[in-house]
Amino acid sequence: MSSNQTYIRTQAVSLVILAVVAVGGALYWLEAVLVPFVLAVFISVGLMPLVNLQVDRLKLPRPVAAGTALLVALLLLAGVGLLVGMSVARLGNNAEFYQQRFQQVIDNALETLPLTKVGLGKQEVIDSFGGSTAATVRSMLTGIANAVTNILSQGGLVLIYVGFLLFGSSGARPSNRQWRDAERQTKRYIIIKTGMSAVTGVLTATILYFLRIDLAVVFGLLAFLLNYIPSLGSIIATLLPLPIVLLDPNATPLVILLAILGPGSVQFTIGNIIEPKVMGRDLDLHPITVLMALIFWGILWGPIGMILSVPITAVVKIILERHDSTRPYANILAGRLGRNHSDAAPDNQPS
Repeated sequence: MSSNQTYIRTQAVSLVILAVVAVGGALYWLEAVLVPFVLAVFISVGLMPLVNLQVDRLKLPRPVAAGTALLVALLLLAGVGLLVGMSVARLGNNAEFYQQRFQQVIDNALETLPLTKVGLGKQEVIDSFGGSTAATVRSMLTGIANAVTNILSQGGLVLIYVGFLLFGSSGARPSNRQWRDAERQTKRYIIIKTGMSAVTGVLTATILYFLRIDLAVVFGLLAFLLNYIPSLGSIIATLLPLPIVLLDPNATPLVILLAILGPGSVQFTIGNIIEPKVMGRDLDLHPITVLMALIFWGILWGPIGMILSVPITAVVKIILERHDSTRPYANILAGRLGRNHSDAAPDNQPS
């Protein structure tokens, strides 16, 4: 390789690094605007088949079809908000029982531990963890209520963006075949992933509801969102109800066991058996790519960034593999480091 080629390659790599840093800074700075917008883009893509169905089958004007789809999304958000609000209210009504149960757990633990041998008293240990158990439980309940309120308020802003996207869409498909294939594959991924996540959330909420676990709907909603995070999201969604279950004074050992095994079985069956068969290898991403995407988007946009990290990376990979000049980068994301520019693109036929 000549010195001129080395200089050009070094210059290109430097420009890419500067561009990544600049784009990352812009994404971080514009988080408050971009996060609802990106969520709205994914939701509008998922709602577009409903709009097209009304236009093609029912012969409705596109604005009317877009309004109907937006109304469906609004009703779903309102229904989820109502159920979540009822769950949080029920949790607040049982706050006294949780305080008593939390106090019992602390007392049993402190009586078991040999604190006197190391010169510590029970009250000193309680104070080191933030004071009274009642204040700790109230803080936990307040945190849950604030998190739910933030999610619902964010949902209202997202729906406004969704409305603009749906009403502004003409329904015309891109004239370029590669962009049509990328659009088709992106829609397929979003619809399948959202469908699998919805089934996971509904089954999780149903199992916890029949076990009489407080916040069953909230945990189902979190399971739906966390299902977009591969592997790690399933583990977190399975373990999230554990503190509430352990503090429930009416929870028996069987209920505790079922509250873990039930959602865990749902996560394993859908995530490792059903979803790979339905989705196939259209969006195969290397585990290192997934990990780096989680870290990158998590640093930029926090928990919402982690939820969006894999869908965003998958969409980027779909677009990259449609062009010969960028296909090597898509191969890197998939872990195929030995591919060159002349490799054929994956099968694009609809499954």
